[in-house]
Amino acid sequence: MLKHSFFFPKIGFSVVVALCVSGITFADVRMPAVFSDHMVLQQNTRVPVWGWADPGEKVCVSIAGKTKTAKAGKDGKWSVRLGKLSSGSTLVLTVQGKNTLIINDVLVGEVWLASGQSNMTMQVSRCDNFDQEKARADFPQLRMFTVMRHASLNPQSNCEGQWVVCTPDTVGEFSATAYFYAREIHQHLNVPVGILHSSWGGTKIEQWTSIEAMQRESKLRNFVEAYQLQTMKRARQNIKKPAKIPSNLYCGMISPLIPYAIRGAIWYQGEANSAKPESAALYATQLPVLIKDWRSRWDQGAFPFAWVQLPNYSRKGEGWTLVRESMRRTLSVRNTGMAVTIDIGVPGDIHPKNKQDVGKRLSLWALGDVYGKKVASSSGPLLTGYKTKGGKIVLSFNHADGGLIAKEGGLQGFELAGPDGQWRAAQARIEGNKILVSSPEIKKPSAARYAWSNTPICSLYNGAGLPASPFRTRSPNGW
Repeated sequence: MLKHSFFFPKIGFSVVVALCVSGITFADVRMPAVFSDHMVLQQNTRVPVWGWADPGEKVCVSIAGKTKTAKAGKDGKWSVRLGKLSSGSTLVLTVQGKNTLIINDVLVGEVWLASGQSNMTMQVSRCDNFDQEKARADFPQLRMFTVMRHASLNPQSNCEGQWVVCTPDTVGEFSATAYFYAREIHQHLNVPVGILHSSWGGTKIEQWTSIEAMQRESKLRNFVEAYQLQTMKRARQNIKKPAKIPSNLYCGMISPLIPYAIRGAIWYQGEANSAKPESAALYATQLPVLIKDWRSRWDQGAFPFAWVQLPNYSRKGEGWTLVRESMRRTLSVRNTGMAVTIDIGVPGDIHPKNKQDVGKRLSLWALGDVYGKKVASSSGPLLTGYKTKGGKIVLSFNHADGGLIAKEGGLQGFELAGPDGQWRAAQARIEGNKILVSSPEIKKPSAARYAWSNTPICSLYNGAGLPASPFRTRSPNGW
């Protein structure tokens, strides 16, 4: 884990589980709450296991007939890395020092981190067709660890939560997006799946990003200054309140999970950053910074990271649309993906109940791009480039699997702008994996855009039935 050089006020560490004690007084061997009964460990990687004990105490960690030993440092911390484990039978993890901890019903499979704001928090019980979903939710090899809400001014080493096995009685409280995603992965790969769910409604992306990461990015340093000011004002107040203090959820709800081995992360957030055009445009800087930050903290290389692009929703202003664009632009970061949901939102409901398709579309990316499985398509069509040709703009796409398809009624929602920067409705037609856009009103088009509104008409799909992401091209003079 990276060291924190930024000054933090000394604020008491919360006791969050019975086996977790703050401060530097140690006695029995202890472990973070995420190491508990029913947990899922990431397969085919050297899994980190860590905890606390008396300084200098020898700790033995055993699983699957193999043992690793460690010695607690002066600060009482110890850690080992297990040898690579494969999916198979249920295991028992034993940790022994002066006392013995036994963790039962341990599975090995695929582990994913799921984070964001209220649309990630939204539970299965609030989704479409809950009675049917509940009845079929008998998946004993699918488990979820939900991090209890906790905001902090200092990076925490533990959190409150427990692993819950998926049954008809428990599934209602699972994160819906994460559950439907995990269910697809579990059923297609036939391996156990564990979800580390850490989300909080109404929160901004800067709350989930470390102070150090924002300090390193010139466009985000104002958040650090705001943090310093708010810290001075709130240092003696109840910091568990979800005040929008930069980094407080990274410290309280992400830091405690690091470096638990994961395959990758899924993210559903952005609504809270869409209020103003300038904050929405800044999201194109913030999301890549968060991805880089988390990847560096986990030290697992460029692990896969995907997000849900904001769906169709009626909100005043252009911020909602600009966050969508910022998300599409972030696909330039390697090993990332995006579920396009422009056609499955509800204009009057910021919390659409169809999370089944959200999870499904995220899973198509994971199955196709992460796991190398054959899927109809891992994404809806995405703009890859454009050129001006004979009074038309020619748009090129990838993920045109099965060809580009116009929804019944033909292509709609395309616009062109000339040198004056004024947008006008345009005609569009498909030629292979390209679309030609023209308008009799614009002889020299400079830019094109599609589905550019908060609740646009969606007419462009691929042969797999996935919608194209909204987009706009850039004119040479950059307006």
